[in-house]
Amino acid sequence: MKFGLQLGYWGAQPPDGVGELVTAAEETGFDAVFAAESWGSDAFAPLAWWGSRTSRVRLGTSVAQMSARTPAATAMHALTLDHLSGGRAILGLGVSGPQVVEGWYGQPFAQPLRRTREYVDIVRQVFAREAPVTSDGDHYGLPYRGPDATGLGKPLKPIVHPLRADLPIWLGAEGPRNIAQTAEIADGWLAIYFAPRLAGMYDEWLDEGFARSGARRSRADFEIAASAQVVITDDPAAEIERMRWVSALYIGGMGAPELNFHAQVYRRMGYGREVDEISALFQAGRKAEAAAAVPDELITDTAIFGDEAHVRTRLREWADAGVTMMLISVSDADQMRRLQTLVDL
Repeated sequence: MKFGLQLGYWGAQPPDGVGELVTAAEETGFDAVFAAESWGSDAFAPLAWWGSRTSRVRLGTSVAQMSARTPAATAMHALTLDHLSGGRAILGLGVSGPQVVEGWYGQPFAQPLRRTREYVDIVRQVFAREAPVTSDGDHYGLPYRGPDATGLGKPLKPIVHPLRADLPIWLGAEGPRNIAQTAEIADGWLAIYFAPRLAGMYDEWLDEGFARSGARRSRADFEIAASAQVVITDDPAAEIERMRWVSALYIGGMGAPELNFHAQVYRRMGYGREVDEISALFQAGRKAEAAAAVPDELITDTAIFGDEAHVRTRLREWADAGVTMMLISVSDADQMRRLQTLVDL
């Protein structure tokens, strides 16, 4: 099982010490470095900037939000990063949620599965550079054919010759239909809140996608990158307490009350009653109470805190569940070095 460093997205300003972390990740034997975006920092520029310090690790977006850019624009970003890094880019994509898509990007959220399929198809056409890129889809028609179209749109191929027609596309997916489609059309799954005890359920969804006619990959060459908090510590209780606040935010505040994909993930884990309570408290502005309502088990289902022996044992559970990469956040270079002994699991 490989390790990936998750840089995430920024808060009010760029975090300190990231360049040193990225360098340490390469030196420690991490396989990849990923950057994310929400509605602030973007996912591509940090990889180009800090990734310039590296020569080996893969550089991935986890995730680039599809509504932020047209498919052609996203493909341009990816092929540019791939050239600059010598063929090390991974394009991780996700649909985000309606609050961000409609509220921040001003784009429609409806039919996310169909939009994803059209988006990936166009990006792959750009990477292949076999013919001018066209699409007769309902969401990303190329050339543009809306009521205000001039009729002068011309199908084009990218000027830049992509290094790789098979530049990997990984999809962030949380629900059963989205995960099945990911197994069908993508090269990897970016899994958030992966719980090894539910591996059988995930396998059913993935196998449905692998079995579809024209599926791109099989389980043998499909990557599963699970985002997880992994900390070697003698005080796991302190880490659990820290994570209560993060969990309460994502369950109660990262999505509309009517549609929160993160909350749905925890419901599938069996935490429906707890999700209802946390959500109600958070949305009422009682955030400390919401955090206090997060049970330890909800956190430790999807995170690993403890001494080296405990962490090593738990990582094997993720590997046995089919995870090929642990995508983790690391606070400093010292923690990175402590993880070095686990990289060759």
